[in-house]
Amino acid sequence: MVVAQLVNAVGDGAFYVSSALYFTRIVGLSAPQIGAGLAVAWAVGSVAGVPLGHLADRRGPRGAAVLLALATAAAVASFLVVRSFVPFLCAAVVYAAAQSGLAAARQALLAGLVGPAARTRVLARLQAVLNGGLAVGAALGGLALHAGTRTAYLSVFALDAVAFLACALVLGRLPAVAVAPGPAGGGPGLAVLRDRPYALLALLNALMLLRMPLLSLALPLWIVERTAAPGWTVSALFVLNTGVVMLFQVRAARSVTDLALAARAVRWSGAVMCAACAVFALSGLGFGAGAGVVVAVLVLGAVLQVLAEMRHSAGAWQIGFALAPADRIGQYQGFYGSGVPVARTLGPLLVTTLLIGWGVPGWLLLGGVFLVAGAVTGPAVRWAVGTR
Repeated sequence: MVVAQLVNAVGDGAFYVSSALYFTRIVGLSAPQIGAGLAVAWAVGSVAGVPLGHLADRRGPRGAAVLLALATAAAVASFLVVRSFVPFLCAAVVYAAAQSGLAAARQALLAGLVGPAARTRVLARLQAVLNGGLAVGAALGGLALHAGTRTAYLSVFALDAVAFLACALVLGRLPAVAVAPGPAGGGPGLAVLRDRPYALLALLNALMLLRMPLLSLALPLWIVERTAAPGWTVSALFVLNTGVVMLFQVRAARSVTDLALAARAVRWSGAVMCAACAVFALSGLGFGAGAGVVVAVLVLGAVLQVLAEMRHSAGAWQIGFALAPADRIGQYQGFYGSGVPVARTLGPLLVTTLLIGWGVPGWLLLGGVFLVAGAVTGPAVRWAVGTR
């Protein structure tokens, strides 16, 4: 699973940094078309994770993961021949749906192969590998950006498609996991949709995941438009984030071994993310400080953010798995994991409106959202335990 994660991450890293410019500069799509297409695609992906996770539960997570990896490879390969908006939209929808389903199927496969006590630790290793692979892939994508030719961009898409094919081959070599029996007495297949405590936890997790577009979108815009920091600060903060996660995510997850500790980790993460938002807001006030001081403030905010990110990840993994019934891991993980496509769909619009539009008050409001979401997670976990 580590090898599969690494292969995926390298391909995705190259794809993420170069795809937007390919579709604008080479294909000729407008930025609003790309934004609308991706919003629709990830909205579909956020819904598709549950039924595809349910499929993994009923038909076997290894086979489902292999098929969804192949579907993702086909979607990426189809980008090679996209020349207009409608084909782009269709390919993006298939890509997002397959990615969401693949994430749920892989989580179900992990649950079948790894005991409950070791899952958070294994997920931490996978997250560290993910960040390392993304960094390597981003460097490869940077070469394509530097060349700027159609051939260079298409090489990146081909690399990502081949990476998903390799992922399918690797996952297919893992041991098969026994298929869980269907609901007793013909109960509801998609039971997660009726589990209100788990739905609340999924919502809180989605709010905490609003940190995702901060590093990739909001902070770059904030740094360029609202601070005196030089442009290279954007890449420095990205390298800092990926490097720290790669080196310390496993260590940060070691102490999260049960639901009480997981809830505490998420509460701590919310408070630290609130502090990070306050520090980022401070970087835009200036007070006549030089660029060096502003960079130092931004680095402090980025350090707080990555510490909060690692603790939230560890707590969220423990909560998502521990409260999911053993025979419905796939659909529950598909639902809990929908916070990622939701953050990708709504997050960019929300954080840019708050932060770039409102400035310092927007940062403080967003920090308050993190603080409240982290604090409410503990009572929500206790509610969920009481209903089990």
